[in-house]
Amino acid sequence: MKKYLFTSESVTEGHPDKICDQISDAVLDAIIAKDKNCRVACETTTTTGIITLMGEISSSCYVDIPMIARKVVKDIGYTNADYGFDANTCAVVTSIDEQSQDIAMGVNKSMEVKTGSNIEEDLNGAGDQGMMFGYACDETPELMPLAIYLAHKLAMQLTNVRKSGKLDYLRPDGKTQVTIEYEDGNPVRVDTVVVSTQHSADVDMTQLHNDIIQTVILPIIPKNLIDSKTKMHINTTGRFVIGGPQGDSGLTGRKIIVDTYGGYSRHGGGAFSGKDPTKLDRSAAYMARYVAKNIVAAGLAKKCELQVSYAIGVARPVSIMVDTFGTGKYSDNEIAEAVNIIFDLRPSAIINHLDLKKPIYQKLAAYGHMGREDLDVKWEKTDKVNELKQYFN
Repeated sequence: MKKYLFTSESVTEGHPDKICDQISDAVLDAIIAKDKNCRVACETTTTTGIITLMGEISSSCYVDIPMIARKVVKDIGYTNADYGFDANTCAVVTSIDEQSQDIAMGVNKSMEVKTGSNIEEDLNGAGDQGMMFGYACDETPELMPLAIYLAHKLAMQLTNVRKSGKLDYLRPDGKTQVTIEYEDGNPVRVDTVVVSTQHSADVDMTQLHNDIIQTVILPIIPKNLIDSKTKMHINTTGRFVIGGPQGDSGLTGRKIIVDTYGGYSRHGGGAFSGKDPTKLDRSAAYMARYVAKNIVAAGLAKKCELQVSYAIGVARPVSIMVDTFGTGKYSDNEIAEAVNIIFDLRPSAIINHLDLKKPIYQKLAAYGHMGREDLDVKWEKTDKVNELKQYFN
């Protein structure tokens, strides 16, 4: 049997890059709650003692951006200067402009409307050129790759035991990593688990090591996937006191692989956080996940990756590609034809079908945007299964 190892990582909500993602999406949520037709492209950077927000925002409403940023940092848990960052005392700097009118022309009215080939007045054009990928596989009930699924669960558990007080010496910053062993394309065991977590200066390393195994790793990793050869690496440098923005600068959009499929699928390169749904980096990636998940849920393939691409100002996709990696019951071209008929991949249709003009984004900014059935997002629904089955019947 062919054996190989595959690894994915996740980070906690207190990781510097994830702080920035959450701030950017919190700003988006605050604006879109008041103005559903806003245009938001908000990016955040952070380092020791300072948060900087920049970007382009066009909206009819006002929100207090510094207050939003401080609340995000406070809720994460950076409320003490001893942690290296304090929501109450850090500086918040903003540099915000309006969306370029050149871009707005293509988004507000598509080429199809301008040329008369389509008379739907609300037909938006793509806000930029680019390609987006969606993926699904049958390795977990959520139809996500196993490595990233477990890495996210471990990162969530790190935060849970910290915030609940169970391990009150933990601090907000942390990373997790899971390596899965495959045989003939199927996951069979966990080969390695890596956990790195920020902690107070006085904690005993032996205690931390044992506590992480007992309260974080063993409750999350299924027992049938652990054996005598499974390796567990915990804080392998021996010390992780300086963390968060003090230990490393943060930036919105620097964890795009964590946000999606842990490297198990291709990525178009566009980040999600801080972007309103007219930005197809975000909305089309969600839609591609929705399509791929419904294909796998319908039993048409064990694995499915969808690529969709766009030209700026044009509503209809430039291309649609399906790859089932040899697991499809029908040819990839046949499935792609079904996708083109059953799913409407124009920007306006995506926004309407997935109900994206709502303040749903901050909760997605940590622990992954895909597979989040816990948040009841519409791109995780499998409500097109029957249509796909009927098409092929």
